[in-house]
Amino acid sequence: MRAEGETGFRDSVDLMFARAAARLDLAPGLAAKIRVCNATYTVRFGVRLRGEIHTFTGYRSVHSEHMEPVKGGIRFALSVNQDEVEALAALMTYKCALVETPFGGSKGGLCIDPRAWEEHELEQITRRFAYELIKRDLIHPAQNVPAPDMGTGEREMAWIADQYARMNTTDINARACVTGKPPHAGGIQGRVEATGRGVQFALREFFRHPEDAARAGLSGGLEGKRVIVQGLGNVGFHAAKFLSEEDGARIVAVIERDGAVANPAGLDIVALRAWMDAHGGRVEGFAGASFTAEGERMLEAECDILIPAAQEGVIHRGNAGAIRAPLILEAANGPLTFAADEMLRAKGCVIIPDLYANAGGVTVSYFEWVKNLSHIRFGRMQRRAEEARSQILVAELERLSADKGLGWTLSADFKERFLTGSDELALVRSGLDDTMRGAHQAMRALWHAAAGVEDLRMAAYMVAIGRVAQSYRSKGL
Repeated sequence: MRAEGETGFRDSVDLMFARAAARLDLAPGLAAKIRVCNATYTVRFGVRLRGEIHTFTGYRSVHSEHMEPVKGGIRFALSVNQDEVEALAALMTYKCALVETPFGGSKGGLCIDPRAWEEHELEQITRRFAYELIKRDLIHPAQNVPAPDMGTGEREMAWIADQYARMNTTDINARACVTGKPPHAGGIQGRVEATGRGVQFALREFFRHPEDAARAGLSGGLEGKRVIVQGLGNVGFHAAKFLSEEDGARIVAVIERDGAVANPAGLDIVALRAWMDAHGGRVEGFAGASFTAEGERMLEAECDILIPAAQEGVIHRGNAGAIRAPLILEAANGPLTFAADEMLRAKGCVIIPDLYANAGGVTVSYFEWVKNLSHIRFGRMQRRAEEARSQILVAELERLSADKGLGWTLSADFKERFLTGSDELALVRSGLDDTMRGAHQAMRALWHAAAGVEDLRMAAYMVAIGRVAQSYRSKGL
């Protein structure tokens, strides 16, 4: 329930946009053109299930067509509504511009509880929803390319791709109509983990710059940092797993629907996820951690990094004043309301904004779309050539050592790693890392140097709006 005086999700996005746009020298009317949503299609369709016809309501919103195709996920949730879909579509526009993927912004949603239906029933519903969008070119490789979002995944994307192929039997690029597909159905390695991996890369890049970390009163790297994650879905799980296993961060608490579990020494994220899978998504009863039913109160616990990775608006006017984390990374879309953002900034909290922090998904979706259009797996042509070139170098080093009597040898571990060419997963991770670094550099250049740019969110919006404006100017606007 929204607190009195609290702005809704779409209004929060618009207010954040306006705060940044006011600092840019835009032609009269251009800011409004960038901000408004171009079109939203609402569909109500029936499917015969369990002996009767059930009617479902779905949406596909196109925010900006400054570049095409437009890009954005499809979510399945009972909370789906037009305002939410339009706000998410707007964020997609700014997100794609910030990380320089050549897409406009779009978003879709179906008002449904996917857990209420059997798999074969959900397939019927998904295919019918896809049919309604495909026949209006709201799913199309060159015009509108969906992806997974909350409540959807590889399975649903495979159904949609197959439905498109059935309706467009001669389209050689049919697989590019949607991203987030399983690898065997035209997907790409690393897509499932992409958003969580992007969160990891975003934090790594933040802590590479001591002056950035100092703004949050932090120092050093990620090693030993206390992290609280809200939402252990796909994004939250992968982010927590990578940060704890690869960077040495301690996940001291996880917040879920039924409450929160905490352990100051750090939670075993893989074990916790396995427990949740076996117990209907509940965290209560997980061994080695204390449990509290008041999960939302854990947002206010002491930590170094807070990662809201669930739904929008979880940090709001009512609880922002009690938040103690000096650094917040928005792994979800819109987890802070506009009022909460203002309150937290006022007390010195640094916020890594959603349009940057969770851009890993659309970045790897871009790679998948390119793969589908090129009709070749990444790494297929160059991997063995890389290995052969590396082998020549290793052989020459070993020959020189033997000829000169140097007595040194290359370790087996080094040789194995050096002589392994880049496969698709390695290339995807490399491209994602490069993207997250580049976007952070663009933001921090304004954050540290431009007068009046108070925070990373304003910087991110300014970069994104500026790039969209350039596209419109090139079209004569």
